[in-house]
Amino acid sequence: MNSKHQYVELNDGHFIPGLGFGTYKPQEVSKSKTTEATKIAIEAGFCHIDCAYAYQVEEEVGLAIRSKIADGTVKREDILYTSKLWSTFHRPELVQSFLKRSLKKLHFDYVDLYLIHIPTAMKPGEELYPKDENGKILYDSVDLCATWEVECHVYHNQKKLLDFCKSKDIVLVAFRALGTQREKRWVDQSSPVLLDDPVLGALAKKHKRSPALTALRYQLQCGVVVPAKSFNENRIKENIQVFDFTLTAEDMKDLDGLNRNFQYIAWPLMTNHPEYPFDDEY
Repeated sequence: MNSKHQYVELNDGHFIPGLGFGTYKPQEVSKSKTTEATKIAIEAGFCHIDCAYAYQVEEEVGLAIRSKIADGTVKREDILYTSKLWSTFHRPELVQSFLKRSLKKLHFDYVDLYLIHIPTAMKPGEELYPKDENGKILYDSVDLCATWEVECHVYHNQKKLLDFCKSKDIVLVAFRALGTQREKRWVDQSSPVLLDDPVLGALAKKHKRSPALTALRYQLQCGVVVPAKSFNENRIKENIQVFDFTLTAEDMKDLDGLNRNFQYIAWPLMTNHPEYPFDDEY
């Protein structure tokens, strides 16, 4: 394991790096930029790469990883690669064929973690689940989950869900860990700017770190796995420094106090779905 990283154990005995590199890109960012940013991230020490077929950059991310394998920077087994099953392919008979699409784009033999993208249905691919001799699925679908990836940040710290996940031995993974204003098609532009929060800024100043790094550190100390997204070389290299300092118990309490259960991404196209999951209380 890379000594730079904090690792979290999954319920199958494998480990996931606490800090990941997110690869979703806004429309205005070129796909080639994704390749370059992923290379920079791997060179900086990132070994957990979070992607998805729906991001439409798996070819570019796969190219970056393979190039860093070819030049000896990493081995394939050093990288934990996450892909995701898009919502329109949740039917059991479609799961394996859709996974093969990702593998073909990546030129990989396997992915390390495969998530259900926007899980309005919780039982995709039942033929992949372990069954007894009579064909009955052996476990409840929740018990089979290794991770849940949800919006999570200091304005929406997901404490209830995090406690639930811990009780089920599920690792919570954050997206939008730093908030966002850039993507106008998804985010109300009047939303609060998380990184401008004065409490977060004061703690960043106290620790001589950036607000972004302080917000990431908070998540890690809560036990949340955080894929941090950036296309800026300096920020990518800065994010890996999240393990170089620690927030005090008082700092954590101050950041806990920022929670307002605020979501930047509400998935408006899916709010009328009968199994829309993002309003659930835990």
